[in-house]
Amino acid sequence: MPHSQSNNSRLTQLFPIAGWLKSYTRQEFNSDVFAGIITAILLVPQGIAYAILAGLPPQLGLYASILPPVLYALLGTSRTLSVGPVSIAAIMIASALTAPEISALGNPVQSALILSAESGIIMLLMALLRMGGLVNFISHPVLTGFTSGAALLIIGSQLPQLLGLKTPSCGVDVICYSHYFSGLVPVTLLIGLAAIGLLVFFGKPLVFILKNTGMQPYLITAISKCGPLLTIMLATLAVGYFDLTGQQNVAVVGQVPSGFPALNMDFSPIEKWYALLPYSGFIALIAYVESVAIAKVTANFRNEKIIPNQELIALGVANLAAAVSGGMPVAGGFSRTMVNFAAGARTQMAMLIAAGLLALAVIFFSPLFENIPKAALAAIILVAIIPLVKLSDIAHTWRYDRGDGIAETATLLGVLVYGIEEGITLGIILTLISHLRKTSQPHIAVVGRIPGTEHYRNIKRHSVETWPHLLLLRVDESITFANINYIEEFINAELRRQPNLKHIVLIFTSISDIDTTALEVLENLNHTLQASKMTLHISEAKGPVLDKLEKTDFLRQLKPGKAFFHTEDAVRELAKG
Repeated sequence: MPHSQSNNSRLTQLFPIAGWLKSYTRQEFNSDVFAGIITAILLVPQGIAYAILAGLPPQLGLYASILPPVLYALLGTSRTLSVGPVSIAAIMIASALTAPEISALGNPVQSALILSAESGIIMLLMALLRMGGLVNFISHPVLTGFTSGAALLIIGSQLPQLLGLKTPSCGVDVICYSHYFSGLVPVTLLIGLAAIGLLVFFGKPLVFILKNTGMQPYLITAISKCGPLLTIMLATLAVGYFDLTGQQNVAVVGQVPSGFPALNMDFSPIEKWYALLPYSGFIALIAYVESVAIAKVTANFRNEKIIPNQELIALGVANLAAAVSGGMPVAGGFSRTMVNFAAGARTQMAMLIAAGLLALAVIFFSPLFENIPKAALAAIILVAIIPLVKLSDIAHTWRYDRGDGIAETATLLGVLVYGIEEGITLGIILTLISHLRKTSQPHIAVVGRIPGTEHYRNIKRHSVETWPHLLLLRVDESITFANINYIEEFINAELRRQPNLKHIVLIFTSISDIDTTALEVLENLNHTLQASKMTLHISEAKGPVLDKLEKTDFLRQLKPGKAFFHTEDAVRELAKG
């Protein structure tokens, strides 16, 4: 490869934007401009709402929606992923900031910036160690249980905002709650319910109505996604016009500074970095897993490719950018990404346009955000979050796989009872235990031949031919230290059940590896069988397995046993007696 081509290839790998910009068309630009405007409409209310959900000033959500997506656009491999504040990360940030050891250190804004910086550094270290495949170690049931549990926590945190109440501290004291609800602000509840109604209407009902008018799909998307912005505008106008803050004590966002903070990384003291490190690790892990999962969804629609390790780099740099620009930790947002995709975004140019529009809003229109009622923001969060509660998935998972069902249920309950970090840790541990249990007790089938064929199937499932002195065993798992004792016990049980056996054939069709411990046990088993006048054979071993066995004395020790190419060959030779 010429030197210039090699350099271009390296540049494209590190900056994927350099690849698609070469063939960027005016038609794609027009699509991206439209999608960028629609996505920007979502960025304002979501940025403010998720910052407040995290217990932070609203501007931290807005700042996190400007520079981080710009840097992701330069480095990310997804052409439609919308990076910024997300609900799940926001509730994790809130969990970290309200932890006694963290809140005791004071200055939650500084703590949030450290969380952004540490999350970014952790992702970059993961990228350096080529840990992009880590996304595969969190199973879908655990992720679903975690998401449902976190969504329920978010719903619980937003209901007081919807009612105009402070966060309750009553625990299980019923009498306390009777006094607590006496502080309900009716006007706040009315604003919240009206906002929910408007947001729900802008969902499926409005889309259904507009489709029946024959309107173009892109216009339907544009109109339906204006719901959050219109909700915020109407609620803000009502608060200002009727002076609901002064007259009815309606809680509002308050002053949002215009412009941007100076870029800096002054996040001392160092003890905060140590204290926040575990929380940052979980935020980085979940942000990465959630982002890659969302990116793959939209990439699959267009046969595009996501490179997990490059995503770690892009998300790591985006979180560092959030830290230095005064923003909260960021990740790929599902709702924004799907809106961006549905609006026709072809490349990350859409997010660059959206970030530019939001930057203009922060510079020139920040005073307009002051009277946004928190109840309306709570409504936006609730409408976005409720679909993430997938309790029916637990029942489906439980029916299909009991181990996964237990892990999913335990993750959800763990998040609700013990906390976010503890819940997902419990789920991962239970998933690994379930996997080890399955691995340690592999499916083993005694097989026979289907009459008139060369197919061998489980004697418990099919009507097959068998032979009194020949035992055919198929082990449906690689043989390792974790399961070799179980396999040995299974063989011994069959030997006791069939005392006239002379030949045992282990069918290796499903075996991809035999580790050292397993090989030693197989050698001992072979010696025991030979001492009892029985012969051990293998059949249909894969090339890599045979290559490993040929480096040992096992095949020599097997004699007079053989390694057959086909199980049928073994039966033809051994079934005669």
